[in-house]
Amino acid sequence: MREHRSPFPHREFLTRKSGFTLLEVLVALAVLGIALVVIFQLFSADLKGLAASDDYANAAIKAESKMREILDDDSLSEKSWSETTEDGYRIDAVVTNTIAERTENLQVKLLEINLAVHWTSGLRERTITLKTMKLVNKPV
Repeated sequence: MREHRSPFPHREFLTRKSGFTLLEVLVALAVLGIALVVIFQLFSADLKGLAASDDYANAAIKAESKMREILDDDSLSEKSWSETTEDGYRIDAVVTNTIAERTENLQVKLLEINLAVHWTSGLRERTITLKTMKLVNKPV
């Protein structure tokens, strides 16, 4: 029996697969590049979120500390003031007499305390506000 040989021996070489084509390599690199960009953007968004939450936590700590200071004042009366901290936070506080008509015959009055802490984050101004009330003795 006679062995069948192709009249074109060079075609056998062309049909063998011995590696990746240039197109396959380019597609793989493009997919890898897109995946890396997406991963880096996710990490960047996480870092921005952590920085923003850190700013809010610091502002909340400052607001709570100032609110405790105001509430500890036994001679608290109606007033408003503003101050700026060394680290760039602006604190605005307003103390007002609330429901005065309901407490006029009593020996106490109810004060409403509004405290706002402002800071700049990037190009935007951020604010956190705390509100509470305190019952104080009326001056005699």
